[in-house]
Amino acid sequence: MDVLMTGVYGRCGTAVIDHLHDDDDYDFTYFNRSDRPDDHPYGGYDTVVGDVSDYDALNDAAEGQDAMIHMAAYPYTDGTWEDIFEPNIIGMYNALEVARENEIESFVFLSTNHVMGGYEDEFSPEIYEPGHGLVVGHDDPVRPDSFYGASKAYGEDMGRYYVENYEYPKQFYALRVCSVRMPEYDHPYGDAEQAVENGEFERGSAEYEETVGRMKAMWQSRRDFAHEIDCCLQDDNVEFGIFSGVSDNQRRWYDLEHARSQIGYHPQDDGEEWDSPPE
Repeated sequence: MDVLMTGVYGRCGTAVIDHLHDDDDYDFTYFNRSDRPDDHPYGGYDTVVGDVSDYDALNDAAEGQDAMIHMAAYPYTDGTWEDIFEPNIIGMYNALEVARENEIESFVFLSTNHVMGGYEDEFSPEIYEPGHGLVVGHDDPVRPDSFYGASKAYGEDMGRYYVENYEYPKQFYALRVCSVRMPEYDHPYGDAEQAVENGEFERGSAEYEETVGRMKAMWQSRRDFAHEIDCCLQDDNVEFGIFSGVSDNQRRWYDLEHARSQIGYHPQDDGEEWDSPPE
């Protein structure tokens, strides 16, 4: 399967590289705003350098592809409308248009938990602890917490519009990704340990413990994320679907049953299995 992936060198794209690049089922084309030098951990991969707001550049890269994984976006919740407009609004439209024009069958869209971030805003920090009882599913009302979250909700809606009104793409998968991290922080203590390194708070403080509690609910390990991408690419049943991107964490508040039943997503990791950061 020939697969175009945009926004390659962030936390999620590099997880796909780590776990699926050498898979014989796939021949990836990497599209990114910039390349990486050869001595970079993710250097040495053939990269089409371009911006998703540039329709022609993206269209050229999409020729002959069977599937697209669209990850490129402005990813921060403090972003202004000006920050997110071109990468998230224009970029999403361009990605769907080139998928339609190039008859790309399958479209995997990197959405975000921030589409539903209003639930966390309302119920935190209690939902960072076990037994909170909240479960947010794909069919609950959307509650964006930012322009970023709202832009991803727009992307989900555009995906539904395209698969229901055009011949291509034929399948659309939106993954509401929770917390994927780079390899050195790929564990539920990652955010807290990084904050300690940055001098934001001390290990063992109340802030540290709350950050760990949140990640034990929100963590999606890199291998689980890549597995979910693989599930989408291998699926041939779903026309349009929204799925939680999270590991099998006991204290998670995002539903997993929909992803399990519809695309066969069976995550291996659980934040509760960790009681300290790695040595």
